[in-house]
Amino acid sequence: MKLAETKYDNRTTGCCADVDPAAWDGRTLVWTDQRCVKEHIRALLHVPLNFGAVMSRAHAAIEKAEAYPEQPLWLCDETSPWGSDLYVPVDRAVPGARTEMLSGTFVTKVFEGPYRDAGNWVRAMREHVSARGLELVKLYVFYATCPKCAKRLGHNRAVLFAQVR
Repeated sequence: MKLAETKYDNRTTGCCADVDPAAWDGRTLVWTDQRCVKEHIRALLHVPLNFGAVMSRAHAAIEKAEAYPEQPLWLCDETSPWGSDLYVPVDRAVPGARTEMLSGTFVTKVFEGPYRDAGNWVRAMREHVSARGLELVKLYVFYATCPKCAKRLGHNRAVLFAQVR
């Protein structure tokens, strides 16, 4: 599965990779039973409380199983103000991890700015999907950089994945 045309490169920060907008903006991806490790993140009014711990746990299991695809990705489904489900696509089974299959057609759009703009990004993505004559089924966010890396890079980018029909 080729998620993006660029390889994951975190050498700049030692933590998060710098997302190349050209590799993600305006793409259409079709997934059929894309295996994902599924985790849950606790939040307080949409502010994640244990994102780092959840990512560390998922990353360790995926690394041990050597299951990362060429382009690592994690998708957040903000199920409520109190939590999000996290989906990390993998290319093989990860022993001991909870997995779920994602299927569907997804359109992507890259947004840049502070996390507090996420509500604006969601509204813009809904308009983007509607303008294309599509129906939004579900919305996922690839928060590509942690706050520390966003500061080091001088920008914060997120990729919204709209599952459509």
